Amino acid sequence: MSMDKDFSITPAEGAGGSEQADAASQLADLPAGAPILVSACLLGQPCRYDGRAKAYPGVQALARRYVLYPICPEVAGGLPTPRPPAERQGEAVRTADGQDLTAAYRQGAACAVAMAAAHHIRLAILKAKSPSCGSGQIYDGSFSRSLVPGQGVTTEALQAAGVLVLSEQDLPMAGPDPSDQD
Repeated sequence: MSMDKDFSITPAEGAGGSEQADAASQLADLPAGAPILVSACLLGQPCRYDGRAKAYPGVQALARRYVLYPICPEVAGGLPTPRPPAERQGEAVRTADGQDLTAAYRQGAACAVAMAAAHHIRLAILKAKSPSCGSGQIYDGSFSRSLVPGQGVTTEALQAAGVLVLSEQDLPMAGPDPSDQD
């Protein structure tokens, strides 16, 4: 398959209710066969901290039109599955008992950036709220399930490399996920 590797997408402007329309527009602008980086758990791979997958049909459906490159940055950074839950605390990522996992999270983010560069990826769809993959909102670091505005470590690294990051919740076919407990 031949594909123009010079396509571009632009970060969506504005906020407040238009995220799904912006995501639909971004996806519509991608040529068929375009590469997209995707959180492996959203494709059904059991790599989450709790050893489960978080298969998301709207993300899986993208494989009919695009080339999906799965990654779990936490596993790529050397963390096991399952593993203790972790949250961002400023620039650090720690478990509830204070174990600092920042280096592993940064290593996983570097792997994601390298994969994006190697495959000319300009769009990523990553797991919402994750300390690695979250975009827009992440847990506040208190392990109380409170959300705050913020980005995961991998999301920050990908954005710095020019990759647009969306979550599965931004997709136009996204609806409430009754099993979303993370």
